[in-house]
Amino acid sequence: MAYTVIWYGRQGIVDKVTFDAEKVAKDYAISMFQTRKGDDGIVSVEVRKDDGAVVFSHAEN
Repeated sequence: MAYTVIWYGRQGIVDKVTFDAEKVAKDYAISMFQTRKGDDGIVSVEVRKDDGAVVFSHAEN
């Protein structure tokens, strides 16, 4: 099953990255959030399964 990390900015989706494992996708989202927030203006991130179900989300003001 594939897991997609979706990065959101104030105007909507900024980027999507696909991973084969949930743990790898979550670890990537957590570890990169502060960097992407500063560099790309990211305000939130989600990890979704193939069926669209959200398995992880994080947001900051």
